[in-house]
Amino acid sequence: MAEANKIRVKRKQKTQMDFAVIVVTTILVVFGIMMVTSASYYSSLNEGGPYYYLIRELIWVASGVVLLWLGTVIDYHVYQKFGWAILIFSIVLLLLVLTPLGIERNNAQRWLGFGDITIMPGEVAKISAILFVAWFLSQKEEIILSFKKGILPLLVLIGIYGALIMKQPNMSTAIIVSVIILGMMFVAGLKWRYLISLGLLGVTGGVGLILTDGTGYRMKRVMSFMDPFADPLGDGYQVCQSLMALGSGGLFGVGLGQSIEKNLYLPEPQNDFILAIIGEELGYLGILGLLICYLVLIYRGILIAVNAKDRFGMLIASGITIMIGVQVLMNVAVVTSSMPPTGVTLPFVSYGGNAMWLFMGSIGILLNISKQSKGASGK
Repeated sequence: MAEANKIRVKRKQKTQMDFAVIVVTTILVVFGIMMVTSASYYSSLNEGGPYYYLIRELIWVASGVVLLWLGTVIDYHVYQKFGWAILIFSIVLLLLVLTPLGIERNNAQRWLGFGDITIMPGEVAKISAILFVAWFLSQKEEIILSFKKGILPLLVLIGIYGALIMKQPNMSTAIIVSVIILGMMFVAGLKWRYLISLGLLGVTGGVGLILTDGTGYRMKRVMSFMDPFADPLGDGYQVCQSLMALGSGGLFGVGLGQSIEKNLYLPEPQNDFILAIIGEELGYLGILGLLICYLVLIYRGILIAVNAKDRFGMLIASGITIMIGVQVLMNVAVVTSSMPPTGVTLPFVSYGGNAMWLFMGSIGILLNISKQSKGASGK
């Protein structure tokens, strides 16, 4: 009898997912729907109705829930069998987007698809990089200690991803993918001296890309970040409007739905700069509450990584957690003019189907890892 009870307890633990992750993700998604509705109200009027973006966002969320569910039911060990296939698939998509099949919008060619149904290979590259690097570094634990067999191949991978994504151009996604891979390498055991050296090399490369940009576009971005009010109607316009939105919100905000900046002052407020509208309508306290939710999610992600059943699960959970954390940091930094403006979505909150699919599917995988954990992550 005691043995039977022990088996039941083990089965119960094995099927228990991290409840905190489910709750926080639900809060973020519902909050995102609410803020997209508010932020996009006037922009939607140009599309034929005040709820144009809301309807589309609900579609993205519904399909994202399906991806989340699939992530929870598919054993994450399945991805180990397709390490190289996942990598090749993502690289092929990145190559295709640079062909005539790629869709160009706002002077950037980042999409594949037809009409309103599009995918961004750059978003696919994020989760593909996580799954491939987790597979690569879990084959042999000591491989990360070898420069030739462990570090060099992943540096080449960073170079390939970076070059293809920069051709779109999409510097922010290239940075995120690079940081994800470097972060996973560090979690796997990369020595500090290598990490610091690679970080300095990355910064040097980024500065080089800015200085050698023949169009001057990236340099203008940097200059507008350093002093956005030097050209408030030109290169610094979006950042200036963002700062004014945050400033007018104060501690408590002007009230939900009462933003002035969303009235066609701040361009596409439902996208990358939605945090500015949150700050204007809900104030500093609203942003603080949102950031606390992200911190809880990141904390639970770390616990899931620590308690993962194996090295492969630990690395996937670490990669997903790093991805979420980096995107939150970069989005907040851009909106507050703490770094040059670049297109980085706020996870689960910004409008957009590809980002919603990426994060919802990733959370599903994270929950699957927690379901098979060594014990405490679901409690």
